[in-house]
Amino acid sequence: MYGERCHRFHGFNILQTNFSPAYVEAACSVFKPTKRADRPRKTQLAAFLSLLNAYVPGSFLPEWQCRDFFQRDADRRRGDFSLEDRMEPFSHLLVVFQRDERADGKVRMAHPLIARRCTELMAESGVTRSDTAINLLTRLCKDQSPPHVVVGFVKGMLTKRGLKPRRRNKTPGPANAADTQEDEERYARLILDIQRMESRRQSASVLKAASNLFDGDPFLPQALARFYYTELKDYNLAELWAERAKLRDPRNSFVADTLGQVHKNRLKNTAGSLGPLAVLQLASRAIEAFKDEEKLAENERGEDMRGDGDTRVSQHFNIRGQFGYLQLCNDVFHLLVEQEDTWREVLTKKVALDAALESLGDERLIRFKGLIDSLRGEIERKCAFFNKYLTYSKPKLKDDPDYISAGSSECYENFVGSYPPEDLKRTGAVLIQRLKKKKVYTSAAVLSCLESECRESDLKEITTWWEEIFRQKESINYIVSLVVRTNADAAFPSDRKRLSELKQKMPEILNDSPELHMLTLLLCWPADGEARCALDLGQLVRRMKRSFEVAYEMHLRSRRLRPLFFVGNGKGLDRMVHRKVLENLLLEQSQETKQDPWSGERMFHDPEVQARLVKVEGVVREYRLFATIGGAVVELEANNQDSLWKPRRVSFYLGFTIRGPVAFAVQTDKKGNAHEPEMLSVEK
Repeated sequence: MYGERCHRFHGFNILQTNFSPAYVEAACSVFKPTKRADRPRKTQLAAFLSLLNAYVPGSFLPEWQCRDFFQRDADRRRGDFSLEDRMEPFSHLLVVFQRDERADGKVRMAHPLIARRCTELMAESGVTRSDTAINLLTRLCKDQSPPHVVVGFVKGMLTKRGLKPRRRNKTPGPANAADTQEDEERYARLILDIQRMESRRQSASVLKAASNLFDGDPFLPQALARFYYTELKDYNLAELWAERAKLRDPRNSFVADTLGQVHKNRLKNTAGSLGPLAVLQLASRAIEAFKDEEKLAENERGEDMRGDGDTRVSQHFNIRGQFGYLQLCNDVFHLLVEQEDTWREVLTKKVALDAALESLGDERLIRFKGLIDSLRGEIERKCAFFNKYLTYSKPKLKDDPDYISAGSSECYENFVGSYPPEDLKRTGAVLIQRLKKKKVYTSAAVLSCLESECRESDLKEITTWWEEIFRQKESINYIVSLVVRTNADAAFPSDRKRLSELKQKMPEILNDSPELHMLTLLLCWPADGEARCALDLGQLVRRMKRSFEVAYEMHLRSRRLRPLFFVGNGKGLDRMVHRKVLENLLLEQSQETKQDPWSGERMFHDPEVQARLVKVEGVVREYRLFATIGGAVVELEANNQDSLWKPRRVSFYLGFTIRGPVAFAVQTDKKGNAHEPEMLSVEK
C-alpha cells in the first residue's frame, strides 16, 4: 500500500539514515533551480514554511491560509485542486496533519533538517532570508486579522533569543549548576544569520518592517532599538525606537530598560569627544530613564502577590535599571576624573560642586548640582540592595554573573569608599566611613565577608568598629560581625557573658527586619540542656516570615534563598555554623567530583558535615513539618518539599535563610512512627 510513497516518509528516512546530509540534500534538490524574480506562489509558500520551520520548532501554517494564499493568484488554475496538487513539485516535502478530526489541517515541512537546507538552497540561489522574511510579513501577516498562532510564530522567529553554546566556568571552587554556563544570544537566530550572511542593515530592515506591521507589539521595536545601538551605533534611531517600544507598553520595566541602555551606551562610546557639560547632559537622560524603569519594576509583582489594578504581573524582579544606574555612574566617574582630578572630590562629596566651579572652569555645571549631590546616596542604596540580593539568594538553576558583584563593588569604591560626605559631622562619622570603605555597612555586607574570604585582621577591625557603634546605638550588625568572625576564626573566643548580654538586649532593639529575627532565633535557640526559651519561638518564626514578605519577597520572588547559618554543635556563638564553613569542608572533594554539594542535599551525606551540625527531630503531618523546640511547637519549611510525602517521624538538620528556619536532609527517624509534636525535642 505504501510501497510507492515510502520514499516520501522523510522524517522516518532521515532517522533511518542516521541524519544523513546526503539524503537531506537529495530530498531538497527541487529547490536548486529557484529564481529570485517572478517566483510562483507555490515556491513562495514553500519558502515561508521552510523559514518558519527552520527557526521556530513546532511552527506551522493553517491549511486554509495556504489555500487562501493561492486564491489571490490571478493566474491560478481552474478547478478544485488540492493543496498537494498546487504545491508540486514541493508537496513531498510537506506534511499536513490534524490534532483531531474536527480540527483544521496544519501544514509544515517534513523535517527541520529539510526546512534548514531548503532555506540555505534558496539563499544560495539569491532568495535571501531577509527577502523571504519580508515577503512573509507582507503576504501572510498584512491581512486585517492574520491567524493569531501564525503571528506568534513570526514574532518568535524575530525576537526569541536562543542560548549560546555552553562555555566552561573558569571560576575556582566547587562545581555547580553554572559550571557550564549558558548565556542568551543577543538577538533571535534568524536576525543573527541575516547579519552574518547578508548585512547588519538587512537585519534592521526586517525588524523595522515587522515593527511597523505589528504596531501594538513592544518587543519588536525594542529589539530594533537594541540592534541600532549595539550593532549599527545609530543612537538617534535607537532612541526613537526605544521610545516607541515604551509607548506601546508604558508599564513594562523590561521594555523601559532599553531607553536607559541607549543613553548609557551613547555616553560610553562617544564620550571621548565630550566635555563635562555634555557628559552630564547625557548622564542625566540615562539616569532619568533608569529611575523610571526602577519605579516600574517596583510595581511589577509576582502572580501570587496581590496588587491594585495598576500592578503588572512579572515572574522575575527586574534589577536592570538599578544595575544600569551603577554602570552609568562608573562611566561618568571615569570620564570626568580623566579630564580633571577635582571631579573625584566633587563626586564623592568631599567638596561641594559650587565650591569647585572655578577649578572646573565652567559655571554652567551648576545646573547639575542636584544630580551630582544625589549620586552618592543613590549608589549607597543600590549597592546595599545588591549586597542583600546576592548574599541572601541566587538563581534557581545557575549562579549570578560575576559582573554584577564586580560592577557594584567598583561603583561603591569610586563614590563612597574614599571620603566621608562633607555634611557628615555626627558622632561616629569616622567609624561609619571606615565601615563603608570596607564595604561592610549592612548586615548582608558583613555576612558576605565569608563569601569573599575576608582577612582575619579585617574581620577583627570590623568587629571592633561595630562594637564601638553598638555602645552608642544598638545595631544588629555588631552581632552579625561577631558571628562571622567566630566562623572565620576558630581561635576567636566565644564570650558566654557577652552572649548573655546580647540575648537580653535583642528584644530591645527597635528593628523589625528579617535580620534581627534571624539573629534572635539563632541566639535564643535552646541549647546546652535548656528546656525552654524565654521567647515564643513559634511566634518569632511567623513574625520573621511576615517581615521577609514586607522587606524582600517582591525582590527575591523568583530566586532560591541561600541558607545563611545552621545550628551546630558547640556553645555560644560557636553553634552558628555559616554555609561557607560547610562548603569549605567539602571544597577539595567537590573540585574532584565536579558536583554541586548542595544539589540533592549531598552536603549532608558527608561525615565531617554531620559532625558539625545538630540533628533535630520532628514529625510530618498533612504534608507539613513540625518540631517542638524550647517547649513550643514550631512549623518549619522543608528545603525539599518531596520529603513531606507521608506522615512519619523524621530527623533533619536545621538551617536559616533570610525567610526563616528550614529543614535540610529530612529523613525517616528509625526510632518509631509519627508522634504528636509535643513529644518532639532537640536531639543532642
